[in-house]
Amino acid sequence: MGTITESKRQLAWVFDLNKCIGCQTCSVACKVLWNQDDPGCEAMWWMTVNTQPGRGTPRDWEGMGGGYDDGGLRLGKLPSDEEVGGGWTFNYDEVLRGGHGRSVHLHKTGGSQSWGMNWDEDEGGGEFPNAYFFYLPRLCNHCTRPACVEACPNDALFKREEDGLVLRDESRCQGAQQCRRACPYKKIYFNRMRNVSQHCIGCFPRIEQGVAPACVRQCPGRAAFLGFLDDEQSIPWRLVRKWKVALPLHPEFGTHPNVYYVPPISSRSSGARCTAPSTSCAPSSRRSAAARSRSSWTR
Repeated sequence: MGTITESKRQLAWVFDLNKCIGCQTCSVACKVLWNQDDPGCEAMWWMTVNTQPGRGTPRDWEGMGGGYDDGGLRLGKLPSDEEVGGGWTFNYDEVLRGGHGRSVHLHKTGGSQSWGMNWDEDEGGGEFPNAYFFYLPRLCNHCTRPACVEACPNDALFKREEDGLVLRDESRCQGAQQCRRACPYKKIYFNRMRNVSQHCIGCFPRIEQGVAPACVRQCPGRAAFLGFLDDEQSIPWRLVRKWKVALPLHPEFGTHPNVYYVPPISSRSSGARCTAPSTSCAPSSRRSAAARSRSSWTR
């Protein structure tokens, strides 16, 4: 089992869900930057944006287990390739360069048959005229108590002392996938061609050069923020520590995640019966705290 080393400082992400438009710019920026053409990474999306209410990715990940139970490590289910979904290939060459004109059409030639990264996009919940949904960006939470680190039998995972990022020494990884079982957020993927698990690295090469991660910098709606939780000038410190409007996802998992969210606030309902949770139908005319803030990390 691995050993969790306490970090001196902790980087944290904050996503304002009132500003996320589900454009997938963050997920595509991450994919293109880190593993677009790497063998075995076809189905990997270290950054994902799913519609809520929804089943997410991997499919029904919230019920797969992992994390800690009464302080003890709890291993969960290992997501199947079909539950992760994606990895699609299409007949682009035939359609675009085959010279067949309109006689051929684009279709899928490989990959998952029943799920994908944003398979249930924009479906949401509720009933007309009060149907509702919001978008939920997800990446590795770089947890303060990362279950993946403790579960790794080969000591391949570690938590960086200087910024709290959870990284992997792939030369030590032997493909045991215990990290995938232990992670309650199921944001670790498996590369079958290289026999190693892989996950978001927090864009640490960019951070070391003073550049924000791709998911933060490329967000067109300025919904994403990054900063140290002990820096009183950072947006995450204000939203998480001072104003307490940004919340972690599933704190009951016990890993103390460091990705936080400003919850979505809907406009007033139409007056018809609302089947959404009470907060989804609450009136609001105020902008979120994050919408009134700026951060140098977003530049």
